[in-house]
Amino acid sequence: MRCDRVISVATPAKVFRVAVPAPLRQCFDYSVPPQIPQPAPGVRVRVPFGRRELVGVLIEVFDETPIARARLKPVLEILDREPVLPAALLGLLRWAAEYYHHPLGEVLKAALPATLRRGREPHVMREFFWQATATGRNAAAQAFNSAPLQKKIISALVEAPAGLTANQLADIAPSWRATVRRLVMKGWVILEERDPIETPLGPVAPVPQLTPGQHTALRAIARALGSYRAFLLHGVTSSGKTEVYLKIIEQVLDRREQALILVPEIGLTPQLITRMRGRFGVPIAVLHSSLSDQERLHAWALAREGKAPIVLGTRSAVFAPLKTPGVIIVDEEHDPSYKQQDGFRYHARDVAVMRAHREGIPIVLGSATPSLDSLKNVAEGNYFQVELPHRTGNARLPEVRLLDLRRLPLNDGLAPPLLEQIQHRLERGEQSLLFLNRRGYAPVYMCHDCGWLVPCRRCDAKLTFHRRSQRLRCHHCGADSALPTCCPQCGEGSLHPLGEGTERVEDALKRWFPEARVLRIDRDSTRRKGALEEKLRRVDAGEADILVGTQMLSKGHDFPAVTLVGVLNADQRLYSIDFRASEQLVQQIFQVSGRAGRGAKPGEVWIQTHHPDHPVFAALRSQDYEAFAQYTLAERKAARYPPYTYLALLRAESPKPEAALQFMQVAHEAAHSCPLNETVEVMEAVPSPMERRAGRFRAQLLVQSRQRPPLHRFLSCWLNLLDAAPAGKRVRWSLDVDPTDLY
Repeated sequence: MRCDRVISVATPAKVFRVAVPAPLRQCFDYSVPPQIPQPAPGVRVRVPFGRRELVGVLIEVFDETPIARARLKPVLEILDREPVLPAALLGLLRWAAEYYHHPLGEVLKAALPATLRRGREPHVMREFFWQATATGRNAAAQAFNSAPLQKKIISALVEAPAGLTANQLADIAPSWRATVRRLVMKGWVILEERDPIETPLGPVAPVPQLTPGQHTALRAIARALGSYRAFLLHGVTSSGKTEVYLKIIEQVLDRREQALILVPEIGLTPQLITRMRGRFGVPIAVLHSSLSDQERLHAWALAREGKAPIVLGTRSAVFAPLKTPGVIIVDEEHDPSYKQQDGFRYHARDVAVMRAHREGIPIVLGSATPSLDSLKNVAEGNYFQVELPHRTGNARLPEVRLLDLRRLPLNDGLAPPLLEQIQHRLERGEQSLLFLNRRGYAPVYMCHDCGWLVPCRRCDAKLTFHRRSQRLRCHHCGADSALPTCCPQCGEGSLHPLGEGTERVEDALKRWFPEARVLRIDRDSTRRKGALEEKLRRVDAGEADILVGTQMLSKGHDFPAVTLVGVLNADQRLYSIDFRASEQLVQQIFQVSGRAGRGAKPGEVWIQTHHPDHPVFAALRSQDYEAFAQYTLAERKAARYPPYTYLALLRAESPKPEAALQFMQVAHEAAHSCPLNETVEVMEAVPSPMERRAGRFRAQLLVQSRQRPPLHRFLSCWLNLLDAAPAGKRVRWSLDVDPTDLY
């Protein structure tokens, strides 16, 4: 998508070319009175758009022509004196809009905090925090005999040394204000005004001595500071990749530059922040989806003004403005969470590589299980690989054992040998971790008489039983329903849960080991803000004996007391139709296996499978990811699959059963009006593997090419035709460049 400069006859007045947040692949021109100072591209402007007023971003300024003067609407307001999007970042966003063939206005919208998108000032309002004083903390219990609400609020403030905001107090007691005023008058509570996010220093941690492998990696990366080079840091789990990151960050800070660190999950931020606070006495800007609008604006402003030398965040942080960029680090670079799956479908890792190239700084992609894309880039000389083949200290890689479920009974998904191993760890005071990538109590609810399964009424899927809430939920669309009292198909059968989720395994462990402290960590148990941090603190403090969790536990966490990892239902992804399924399965199990034996005590991994002879489990047992990756790359090359070909997936959906597929057929016909050569292949239009989701019927069409440039030339032509097609107005459609999910 291009915003081309218009060449016109010079006049005193100017024209602003503006990208507005609308699903249109073009920019719009607006007139500006000649007395208005000319701002730089990247400032926000308020403009009329149809019957609305929108906040857009100025892309360029050029001279107004007499013809333009007669038909252009005027800019209503210039909102900034300085660009909110610096020139380098604006250039990156324009590249991303062209590469992913997405409207520029929506791409720019994704890079700005919500408050700025609404036209507010790019400044941070300070927030009020209420704190318990020393007098309030020491108040006698009998002082609250007739004031239970005062006691409740004081107790909450004592448990929050940093204080609580108005919103947090409202969650505790909606009528808190009058009570807090009385506590302030007594001198038990004080009010402070400060920034919504502060970065208190953590306890200073000793700096470990680097291993020879870490020294080699550090020297290679440090030599590239000040210039672009892409590094793949391939280190086995617990090999000290994070320590290499910290050493690189230290050198970047010495150069008075900023470091941008990307992590795939919010759950990985607490431990990294704790380590950084213990190492560096500088503000850290943290960006992720759980922040309030004010918190996100504050972190964004710290990064933009250069007041935060370290910027840490999840996927969208790749667009954080940096005043003095020095290095970009992408941890767990293989993780599919870096790919945005709706709206502006970018891949944060790939955008980060392009940003580093454009900024002229090095980028470090770290992983114990690198993506096949990155390994291909190493083979072609685009990336330089540095390796950490050994664990730090005395830690050894865990021994991997396979449990053949064809010869073993299961008790709520747990085989007897695995239960015995858990018992041994309990007797030795060690921790165990059980990994099951399926939340809820049971994946289906079934009638035992006629075999009827409770379906989702909006998706081609079954409802998952959640025992804690006694509800049935769809994990695809979020639909929620009560438990049926009888089978609607046969009218008599009794309904029972079938299969295992993390809730069921948690309950089973509590029955088998009633004295053990079982802790479940999944999306359901960590919905409340701060819940994940609290659970991780309990693990670190030794307040849990057995951990049960989903992929939230599979990567990045350092649990030194965990010596046993059990992988349940490991075969789940073997039955997938996705060609990437085996790669993702191996990566996931390698990652969760790496949680075992990270301390002085050796670890073991026990994998339950019905297919112990499958090549995937052979690779896991030998712990030779490199051999598996090279075999899979050769297989992909022979089959002409990515990363040796390039894909674009056109998706459409509609509440009407046939509309999406009809549009895809129109799109297939339109494709032959565009420049197709021997490198670009357009597949047939087909219904999506899950055709009905959230009440909408879906279809898709895949385009494949052996080279990138011909693919993008084809897509530019094709999208122009699809934008004009009447059938496209009757469906919701989108294009996904480099898709990672073909569903």
